[in-house]
Amino acid sequence: MSTNIILCGVGGQGTILASKLIAAAAMKKGIMVRTAETIGMAQRGGSVFSHLKLGSGSFSPLIGRGRADLIIGFEPAEAVRQLPFLKKGGTVVVSSHPIFPVSAMIGDSVYDTASVMSYLKEHTEHLTVVDSAWAANELGSAKVLNVLLLGAAVQTGHLGLSRQDLLEVIHERMPEKFWEMNEKALSFADNR
Repeated sequence: MSTNIILCGVGGQGTILASKLIAAAAMKKGIMVRTAETIGMAQRGGSVFSHLKLGSGSFSPLIGRGRADLIIGFEPAEAVRQLPFLKKGGTVVVSSHPIFPVSAMIGDSVYDTASVMSYLKEHTEHLTVVDSAWAANELGSAKVLNVLLLGAAVQTGHLGLSRQDLLEVIHERMPEKFWEMNEKALSFADNR
């Protein structure tokens, strides 16, 4: 049995760190992990996505169309871009806060957040929308978006890892000064 997970967003949102935390937590539990990342123009705010396969029976890290059990979208339009990979009945956890592309900021195109979110609602059977802007304000930092979304993914029951599994690798891989803030972000969905 395996779990196929795609994380997607734009450069600087912590997508790669989140995929590394998932992989480390799974390996710590003795679960085989295969990963692949596409970071492209990440430093310039471009698309970033990671494919993670947890479990045995897989030889390629790439997830085929219609095979992802879970998509964690750090940015709504990037989640829409990855929807063809979601299997029927799959789950999407997505931040409601858009990151506007440069073309939208200079007026060459329009980013209609309401349409993007509507599309996700219409085309996703199991959707969890995280009001990340509000959560960042409550938590005191937008830098915990990645851990906030991991906590929401744990809560869906489709990540295949527990909050404690992730907390252990956070303590192992992050400086101690960030533990408390990330602990709050990881359990934030429970406290609402």
